[in-house]
Amino acid sequence: MPPHCDSLDGPVVTAARAALDAGDVDLVLPYVHRDGEAEVREMFARTLPVRAAGGDAKDVADRLFFETVVRVHRAGEGAPYTGLKPAGLSEGPVIPLAEEAVRTGSPDGVVGFLGEALTQELTRRLDRVKALAPARERSVEDAREYVEATLGFEVYAHRLYEAMRAGAHGQPATPGHGTG
Repeated sequence: MPPHCDSLDGPVVTAARAALDAGDVDLVLPYVHRDGEAEVREMFARTLPVRAAGGDAKDVADRLFFETVVRVHRAGEGAPYTGLKPAGLSEGPVIPLAEEAVRTGSPDGVVGFLGEALTQELTRRLDRVKALAPARERSVEDAREYVEATLGFEVYAHRLYEAMRAGAHGQPATPGHGTG
């Protein structure tokens, strides 16, 4: 997964920084699963007095609060905490498009990008199946290679379908057609 929620310029740390600056923990709590709220509130209360000392103490306290919030956020996603990532890392092409969709209310950029990427990948995989088809009668090895490419294409398509239906951040999967 591209860096985003665990980066110093991601939405979780941005909200944590705003909460510290405003002295209002509620600004970061929407990014924290209910089960982690008490831990974040406690760390927030412990961080504010240390920040008042300024300088290095403020920097260390802020960093500890950011780490706590991101760790608790990631746990709420069922994901491991692997540390804070530096600001400015590439989020890949989809996150900025998704953020723009949220800002504008239009999914067009995401749909266009993902549609093109999907078309290219499915075409590439299917072209491999078609290229192997004529030789599948020559030998068991040729047939095996064809079967692997065929099943690979079909399983890839099925996993994409499952991924499209998957819930995000602990939400249930969306209803779909056929069996899951």
